[in-house]
Parts: sequence; structure tokens; C-alpha cells
Amino acid sequence: MSLLDTESIRRDFPVLKRNVTGGQPLIYLDNAASTQRPQAVIDAMDECYLHYYSNVHRGIHTLSEESTRAYESARETTREFLNAASAREVIFAAGTTAAINTVARSWGDANVSAGDVILLLISEHHANIIPWHQLAARTGCRVEFIPIDENFEISDETVAEYLERFRPKMFAFAAASNTLGSEYPVQRWTSMAKQYGATVLIDAAQAAPHHQIDVQQWDADFVVFSGHKVCGPTGIGVLYGKEAMLDAMPAFLGGGGMILNVTTEGFTTHELPEKFEAGTPPIVEAIGLAAALKYLTAIGMENIHAHERILGARTDAGLREIDGVRVIGPTADKKGGINSFVIEGVHAHDVSQFLDGRGVAVRAGHHCTMPLHQAIGVTATARASCYLYNTTEEVDQLLAAVADVRAKFARSGRRRRSRRPVGPNA
Repeated sequence: MSLLDTESIRRDFPVLKRNVTGGQPLIYLDNAASTQRPQAVIDAMDECYLHYYSNVHRGIHTLSEESTRAYESARETTREFLNAASAREVIFAAGTTAAINTVARSWGDANVSAGDVILLLISEHHANIIPWHQLAARTGCRVEFIPIDENFEISDETVAEYLERFRPKMFAFAAASNTLGSEYPVQRWTSMAKQYGATVLIDAAQAAPHHQIDVQQWDADFVVFSGHKVCGPTGIGVLYGKEAMLDAMPAFLGGGGMILNVTTEGFTTHELPEKFEAGTPPIVEAIGLAAALKYLTAIGMENIHAHERILGARTDAGLREIDGVRVIGPTADKKGGINSFVIEGVHAHDVSQFLDGRGVAVRAGHHCTMPLHQAIGVTATARASCYLYNTTEEVDQLLAAVADVRAKFARSGRRRRSRRPVGPNA
């Protein structure tokens, strides 16, 4: 039984009141790509724009001082959300992608050499693959991948085998897969990696929205996540880094805000966290992010996670009962609210389009996990991802619509030619 009052929660999200194709009520199950915004986040951002917005830091006037207080208060809220030891360890970035690129450029260029190994999971999002391929092109290091087994799982023994074989300089992996839905043992794998001297980065984009994160307990060197996946605004994310690591890293982007002094001969960088926040920062977005984190914390992250697991298990079980449907992911006890699937003889884009006609929003494509899709031998999947405002009734409507897709296309025998999925698939 869910611990959430979903009826009350849904009233907090204005977009959930709308109808979509054919006047159907919106059933939003595309949360792994981006979540919706509660009124509290919209109000917090509006309040800034309407009453006290100005650029932050160094402004000796009322609006700038008020904006600066709100911006730095947002950093402290984020620190509390992550249980970081210091606000100096919390860097605001443009998103998870920008945060990983910062680490790959700053830490990577300073610490990685030819012959070194960057170890990833085959299920990683492109945001946690491409920056390391770019680092390999610059330094001569190489990128290696840990595979999944026939049950879409990765065992501790397999992780240990690859750590022993490659002794990586960096082990970067997602706490939860955006396609498989798998939830990985971050603290255990981090401890294993450190026994081999690896630096560890955790992509928490699919973990931060769903359960409590304690970066000190995880003990990873870097943790990253995005605002738009935790009911916050787009255009902002967080790079957490251990203070000693961030102190030792050279600044990545240069410009205003990240300097203490500039001369015709050179410059000196600011202290943390400004060192990694060049230019005008995402001020209003940070304020919105703080409102989102407070909103989720008030509901209770473990309550949210438990609710999603109930919906995820219901979705998983229902999909597996439909003839011709294959779930791409482990069993429900090993994942959260994400379920990716394929329907025999039906392209994922056709599935998504049909479901949209029923008011059901799902994602279709490769979900920015092309190496994973290649490894399992499919070009695209449909993905339904639940969140705190979804209900069992919505899951049942999804399942009924998927069954209708299967019945319709099984009769017609229609099959779309395989083609490269297009559009954003975050």
C-alpha cells in the first residue's frame, strides 16, 4: 500500500489537470526523461523574477543582496539534500551532462594518461559515455564497459572481475539505469573500486528524484544530478565533489565569477565553489531547484521510492502478462519505477503514438543508451516511468492500451522499417 496521498500531490501539479490528444486526460509516464513542476517551484521562481531578481555577488544594492542570499541559500538546501560535508562541495552546473563534462575536462585532463582505463557500465547514458570518449581522444586512455547478463543484471562478481582486470583510473556509473530501471549498490561498488585505487563518479540523475542520497555514506568522489528530474527547472544541475578533489582540480570554464584577480599576465581563481561557476550562474533556476528539493523532502524520499516500486512492480507484472511484449530490464524487485519494453512486430515509435492517442505519454527510442540497445539487439524501446504523482489507475490504463497495441498490430502484421530513433531521449 502506498504511503503517499497521490490525490493531494496531483493537485500541486497544474499540468496534470490538462487534456491532450482527442480530449484524453493526461497520463504522464515520461518521468525518466523529465518530471513535472509543482506550483511551489513555479511560485518560487516567479517570486524572484517579480520582486528581487538581480545578478548575484558583488552587487552592493538591495536586489543583488537579496538574490545572492536566495542563491546561496539554494546551495545550502542542496547540501542538506545530499548530506554533503560543506556547501563548498556543491557546484551548480547546467545539468548532469555539464557536470560530467566538467569532471572529464578538469579532473580527467589533469590525471589521466595514455594507457589508463575509464570503466563504465554498458547501460550508461550517453552523458556518461561521450565525455570519456572525448577524454580518450585527448589523452590516449581507453574506455571499457562492464556487460549485463541475460537477466539484464550486473553482479558484484562481474564488477570485481572488471576492476581486477582493468584497474581503472576512473569508475563512473549510474546509480540507476534510465533504460533498464536497475538500481545499483552504489556504496558497495564504490568501496570495491577504491580498493583498486579508482576515482569514482556517480551519475545520480535517476536516483536523486527517487530515494535518499547520502554522499558521505556513498563515499564517491563525484556525484551529479539534474534539476529537471527532481521537479525543478531545466538548465540547472549539481556537481558534488569531495572538497580535496575539487581544490586540486584546475578550473574548467573561464570568465567572470570564477576569478579573484586578473592581470595582463594571467589570473588567479576564486575559492570553491565559485571556482567552477564561471559567468552569470543559473540564479532563478537554483532558487527553483531548492524549492523542488524542499517539496520532495517534505513528502519523504523513502515514501516516494516505496510508491514508485509499487507502481513499477504493477507495470512490470502487467507487461509480462501481455502476449508478444518483452520487458527490457530485470525483475521488479531489482528496479524502481522505470519499465522499458518492446512489442513483437511493432516499432517503439508506433507504440508511443498509439498510447498518445489514449492520453498516455511514454518515451520511445534509444533513451540515449545506444550501446545498451546494441548489446541487447534492439533498435528502440518504449519506456514508461512512474513518479510520485502517478496512480495505479494510470498504470492500469497504460497496460490496457499496450494490450490494444499488441492486438491491433498483431492482426495487421504491420511492421515499421527499422530506423535510427530521433529526438531527445534523455
